[in-house]
Amino acid sequence: MVNFVYAIGDLVTRECVIVDPAYAVNELASIVQADDMVISGVLGTHYHPDHLGGSMMGWNIEGISTLLDVVDVPIHINRYESEWVQKTTGVSSNLLSLHDAGDIIRIGEIDITLLHTPGHTPGSQCFLVDNKLVSGDTLFLEGCGRTDLPGSNPDDMFDSLTLLSTLPDDVIVFPGHQYSQPAQMLMGDVRSSNYVFKPKTKEAWLQWFGR
Repeated sequence: MVNFVYAIGDLVTRECVIVDPAYAVNELASIVQADDMVISGVLGTHYHPDHLGGSMMGWNIEGISTLLDVVDVPIHINRYESEWVQKTTGVSSNLLSLHDAGDIIRIGEIDITLLHTPGHTPGSQCFLVDNKLVSGDTLFLEGCGRTDLPGSNPDDMFDSLTLLSTLPDDVIVFPGHQYSQPAQMLMGDVRSSNYVFKPKTKEAWLQWFGR
C-alpha cells in the first residue's frame, strides 16, 4: 500500500500527534519515544483499515485499537466518520474526538487546521499546518481517492478538490500514499500536473469520474 504516516509536533513542548497509524504501531511509538517526543493524539484522515486499522482483504491491521493499548490519547476524526471508524476499528465512541470543518487542534504552539474533504469517504479530512497539507486519500500527487467505495461520493470529491485547489501555490502537499515520485510536491505543481484538476465544472468532472 506504501502508506505514509506523519508525526506533527512541537520541538519545544515535545508533544506530537500521529496521522493514520495503521501498520507497525509499536514501532511508530518507539520511533517517537526515541526522538524524545510524546504522543498526545491521533489524527485520522478517514476510516479505511489501511489508515486506522481493522480487517482488510483477509488481513487484520493493528491501527488505533493497538495504539490505544500503548498510549491513552484522543483519536481526532471528522464527526461524519464516527460510525464508520467504530465499525471498522472496534474502538468505542467515547475514545473518539469528533470535529467539524475548520476546527483547530493545538499541539504545543502549533495549530493544525482540519479541512473536511468528503468524497473518498463521508468524513475524510485533510490537515493544514505551517504551510503544509497532509491530504490523506483526498488528493494524491497524481490522481485522487476512489469514489466507487462504500460512503464515497464523486460530487463531494469535486467540491473537496475545488476547495484544496484554492490553497496557495507554495503549500507543500503530503499525500496518504506514495503512488508517484516524489513523495511530496508544491500545490502549484500538483494543480498544474494532476489530471483531476483538468475538468473545470462538476458536469465535466462527473463525465470523467462519476459512477
